[in-house]
Amino acid sequence: MAKPIRELFDLAGKTAIVTGGSRGIGKEMAEGLAEAGASLMLCARRQEWLDAAIAEFTERGFEVCGHLADVSKPDEVQTVVDETVAKFGRIDILVNNAGVSWGAMPEEMPIEKWQMVLDVNLTGCFLMAQAVGREMLKHGSGSIINIASISGITSSASYTRDNLLDQLRRYAYYGIAATLSLGLDRGDLPYQLRASPTPGAALFLTAGRGIAMPNAGPNADYWKDAAYGVTTEAEARAAVRELAGKKVDIVKIWVDDRNKSVTPLPPSLYRPIIAEAHSRGLRVVAHVFYLADAKELLRAGIDGFAHGIRDLDVDDEIMTLFKQRPQVFVIPNLPDTPPSIADLAWLSETLPSRAIEELKKTAVASPARPRLFEVQARSLAKLAAAGVRIAFGTDAGVGAPYGFSAHTELADMVAAGMTPADVIVAATRTSAEVMRLNQLGTIAAGKSADFIVLDANPLDDIKNTRKIAQVYLRGAKVDRAALTAGWTR
Repeated sequence: MAKPIRELFDLAGKTAIVTGGSRGIGKEMAEGLAEAGASLMLCARRQEWLDAAIAEFTERGFEVCGHLADVSKPDEVQTVVDETVAKFGRIDILVNNAGVSWGAMPEEMPIEKWQMVLDVNLTGCFLMAQAVGREMLKHGSGSIINIASISGITSSASYTRDNLLDQLRRYAYYGIAATLSLGLDRGDLPYQLRASPTPGAALFLTAGRGIAMPNAGPNADYWKDAAYGVTTEAEARAAVRELAGKKVDIVKIWVDDRNKSVTPLPPSLYRPIIAEAHSRGLRVVAHVFYLADAKELLRAGIDGFAHGIRDLDVDDEIMTLFKQRPQVFVIPNLPDTPPSIADLAWLSETLPSRAIEELKKTAVASPARPRLFEVQARSLAKLAAAGVRIAFGTDAGVGAPYGFSAHTELADMVAAGMTPADVIVAATRTSAEVMRLNQLGTIAAGKSADFIVLDANPLDDIKNTRKIAQVYLRGAKVDRAALTAGWTR
């Protein structure tokens, strides 16, 4: 049974400053500190975010106050420290969480944006630690916690030919013949891989760089520089023209405010993007969250959705819009279910033993459904029953190796109400049609010999897709044993 946090450790009488404490990780950490009994000073850059966090914490009975501050400015930092001491008498904990980012390719990075990131993320961390440290020295104790980004170990530097080929081989191992990367691809490498398929690896298609408002596309910091950041119609149309010149397979846009943390691409920009793309024979697929945005995108001529709608169930109005646009496709991309204990044996074929041991620490027999699964599942069932084109895809590699998450998605789609047969059609024939891979998707004379041989019937149990005996890609058997030997040693 889970214990209340106060039974694990007690911070009563302690005072904590949390920078960037009004939302995201900072707010979560502040909440944990307050639950343990600490008094809080929250720092933030926007009054509306700060006021909302203070109101929420006060209602819960926490002792909390806040201050607007730019941590890159020494005077503002010192004011925060002085007010904290005046209010609470001392400072025991500092969480240096404030941070900003600016996504751009190195050759395009404006120097003023580079300096902005350094001023907040590096200098700001130093200034807060320096000012708070002086107070901590007065009473001989204190803890300073510096929050860093995963970009320090997972970054655009990992976007290499070897890593991409490894991922494509993992797809092949799990029976996936082709994959379309949606908006995360920098430079010329993706186009080179597309032009020269590698034996024993999945085919690679690409949307190149996606399009969003600045820093409002991919969620992870190490992907932010992949997308075009546009603010005007001219910039938006120019981005499409550049993508058309590279002959991308589709154009990806982000229309999502990331839980009110970024500005989504507005209709004034995505409408010209769609129009420009269509004039050049390109389709546009959208990352979307809200039902209202999905409706407007359908009215604007969107060709597909790379995510299910996640705030509300689909309603009659959007069903009518889909009926008017029968070629529009939906990739449900249901929330990833983490591996269960039973999955670990299969995962051990592609992961070294040390990785399996780490997964054992958190794996359970029946993992809980992720947040937002139910609303997406109900909508998927309704869309599929109405004959909307359902394709297949995942946030590949999130929480599980590339390829494995595809089989989890198959099971989740069945759990949402689709039949195993309909899910298999979505993942094969319909997806091949969406990707315009006319040689894939069905077994027929004259088509590419891409198929898997299973030891059990997936129509009886969709999880039988995991009982793979053999994989054939482009007429050649994939040497799965050799791949396993290389990955697990």
